[in-house]
Amino acid sequence: MRKKLILSILNILALCVTIGAISIYFVDSAKWMGPVLMILGLLCLASLVPFKIKLKSTLPDIFFGVIDNGILAIMAIFGGHIAGVTGAILGGVVGNAITDGIAGIFEGYIAEKLRQESISEERTMLKSAVGKMAGCLLSAGTVLAIAYLLNF
Repeated sequence: MRKKLILSILNILALCVTIGAISIYFVDSAKWMGPVLMILGLLCLASLVPFKIKLKSTLPDIFFGVIDNGILAIMAIFGGHIAGVTGAILGGVVGNAITDGIAGIFEGYIAEKLRQESISEERTMLKSAVGKMAGCLLSAGTVLAIAYLLNF
């Protein structure tokens, strides 16, 4: 049990360092930031394979992350266009507060639905952390890619 805990923590920390480093490297490339974030989201999900975690069991957390960061990214973009850095921060903070509530509805609903279908969605540190990270990266990447294509 202790070995699994340590490996889970190391996996999450390695993902955090990788995501941070790659994001910093691409920070000045609006063209590539969206696709890069989507690839990093898939990397998060791929990191669950050695732990033999089924993707379906992380769906509540993935949906939470998708809704949470998708709306947050949209609000931050609009806030930034309206009021610069302060607007982006305010858009992000307000967006995060709103989307946590909305995403929690969907997360809970999907978890209940999976339980009704006898699919284990038991929360573990690794599933929750990586599922939410993947969902956040996938949705933020999608929003940024669309914003770039729309010249926003």
